[in-house]
Amino acid sequence: MSINELDNRINELRELKRMQEELTAEIESLTDSIKAHMDAHGMDTLLGTDWKVTYKAVTTTRLDTTALKKALPDVAERFTRTTTSRRFCVA
Repeated sequence: MSINELDNRINELRELKRMQEELTAEIESLTDSIKAHMDAHGMDTLLGTDWKVTYKAVTTTRLDTTALKKALPDVAERFTRTTTSRRFCVA
């Protein structure tokens, strides 16, 4: 691939990422306004003709690795796994 082709692809990628950020912000804004409406009306479910929206509390249980490392560092180390990945970044 020539440098000119790379320039074009990277510029296109940057533009698409910019558009993605704008869409993400718009999606978050719409989501927040729907959540605010549901909170204001004490609703956890909305039904439409071809859609359903739920906004309910969900309880999850997770391991507190910081506390585990403090209380039992040898156990935490035995069950810690290190992975390697590659990061793609365009600046």
